[in-house]
Amino acid sequence: MSNQSWVFCPICNNKTRTKIRNDTELINFPLFCPKCKQETIINMKRGNIIIREPDAKTQSR
Repeated sequence: MSNQSWVFCPICNNKTRTKIRNDTELINFPLFCPKCKQETIINMKRGNIIIREPDAKTQSR
C-alpha cells in the first residue's frame, strides 16, 4: 500500500476521492474535485498530471 497516493485537484490543489498507484497511467480521465466542484479531464503518467481540458462552468446571473 505504500506505492499508492492521492490525486490532487489541478485547480485548487486539494485531495480528491481518487487514489492511484505509481504504475498507473490515466488517459482522458474525468477528475472531479469535491471541494471546488469542478470536473477536469486529465492525463497522468508516472505521477505527473497533464490537464487536457478544463470543464466549462455556466455563469449564473
